[in-house]
Amino acid sequence: MSCRIIVADDHPLFREAMVNTVRRILPEARLEEAGSLADVLRLATLGTTPDTLILDLRFPGLTCIGRLAELRRQLPRTTLIVVSMVDDPEVICEVMAAGVDGFIGKSVSPAEIGTAILAIRAGEVVVNYLPSGLLPQLGASSELEQLTHRQQDVLRLIAQGKTNKEIARALDISPFTVRIHVSSLLKTLNVPTRTAAAVKYSGN
Repeated sequence: MSCRIIVADDHPLFREAMVNTVRRILPEARLEEAGSLADVLRLATLGTTPDTLILDLRFPGLTCIGRLAELRRQLPRTTLIVVSMVDDPEVICEVMAAGVDGFIGKSVSPAEIGTAILAIRAGEVVVNYLPSGLLPQLGASSELEQLTHRQQDVLRLIAQGKTNKEIARALDISPFTVRIHVSSLLKTLNVPTRTAAAVKYSGN
């Protein structure tokens, strides 16, 4: 039986683009569209529980991040993915803390959005909000200089072999914040893994 996915966004053009992206990566999925939180809740009560819900953060009826937590409680078995133009790390941390499974920036490419959706559905915690096309294409030392002081702190601890939880304790920040910093610094350094980032750090 095909999975059921709801794409929720009040902007028809973006909603259509997201539906096309999901259809490309999950051709067997049964896709439904919603333009407000009321539509989401109505659809969620019809038939089988949605397998995945992809929704915008700035959305009619979604008056505060607390509503995301309520949605998480109402749909405990549904993969919740927020897709938004918001790029404030603190807001993204609040969103992740509300219980969503992943955050994707609207400014990243359709291919990256598709990859992120598949990874989140597979159980990975994904925070991807930086468009790769806007990242500096520089040498290693210059790339390191592009990191914020906090990202440099995180990278230094990664190079020491620390886990996200250990980094969070050392810097007195939440694990969600650490994940966001790790995601950001990997993109800035143009490397795919923490290990590769540590190697680049150690070589400078």
